[in-house]
Amino acid sequence: MTAQRSRLLAAIALVAVAAALVLIPLTLNRYGLYILSRWAVLAIAAIGLNLTLGYAGQVSLAQGAFVGIGAYTAAILTTAAGWPLLATLPVAIGLCFAIGWLLGYPALRVQHHYLAFVTLAFNTLVYLIFRNEEWLTGGIYGISNVPRPHIAGWSMNGPREFYYFCLAHLALVSLATWWLIRSPWGRAFVALRENPMRALSLGVDTRRYTLMAFALGAGLGGISGALYAPLVQFVDPTPFALMLSLNLLLMVVVGGSGFFFGPFLGALVAVLLPEWLRFTEGFYLMGYAVLVMLLMALCPSGLLGLADRLTRPANKEAAEAPVTRRDAAAQREGAR
Repeated sequence: MTAQRSRLLAAIALVAVAAALVLIPLTLNRYGLYILSRWAVLAIAAIGLNLTLGYAGQVSLAQGAFVGIGAYTAAILTTAAGWPLLATLPVAIGLCFAIGWLLGYPALRVQHHYLAFVTLAFNTLVYLIFRNEEWLTGGIYGISNVPRPHIAGWSMNGPREFYYFCLAHLALVSLATWWLIRSPWGRAFVALRENPMRALSLGVDTRRYTLMAFALGAGLGGISGALYAPLVQFVDPTPFALMLSLNLLLMVVVGGSGFFFGPFLGALVAVLLPEWLRFTEGFYLMGYAVLVMLLMALCPSGLLGLADRLTRPANKEAAEAPVTRRDAAAQREGAR
């Protein structure tokens, strides 16, 4: 009964959050809608990094580069070639997937902080290409007037309409990720994270799943970037420097690495918390840094990891209680 009650409460909370994401934007102004849209876009990129880092255990500091690749792909194809945004999404996903697959090869040779340095170098290389190849990316001048999509005569130019467009993509990505982590692929990712040698001895193709972890995470980064370009309607190299990759890593770690809802909560903290602290004026970034350091010191496993640790003893006692009652009944019966 306790497990059923927990699942019921979780389902009610999920429905309440979904309803809030649909209804609250009806009361927000243009800037509030932009912040919520940015949360949805970055949450998609954080979900991809959570697949690579949280489930497969592969350290990556390159997710911001894949967001940039997706953004430039969408911006170039919509402005120079006149493609509709929805047609650029498969191209952005495929390009990031292929590059992510190639980036996974160093992970077959190096691990942990060595792999972090490899992905860091890749992020820097991509940023330099964005900045210096003016014939393709516009260099420091960027690409402006990125159009928002029109679907079946419905324009997404308005901030509220585009927010729902981003939210729909977040919902689709979430459903696909939910299925993935509960499939044999997801179990193989977890086995790869926990003990690669044991997974290999059990017949898991660790080489293929390592490459797949990078490729899938990069593909989700491409979706995020393809939505980011029309959100801001201007793409330049600055947002895709190392800081974006570190920010995405922060979202995954603070929310709870390896937890399905970790990226959602982490993105909420990383995107909304600085806005809530703006009343401190010039000190809001310092306050944000202090709060993040306190979070990581008090709960290094993330907010969801802390919640899981606090609720686990209660769940364990609830699970053991029926066994204890049966043992006591058996002892009384034996005494008779």
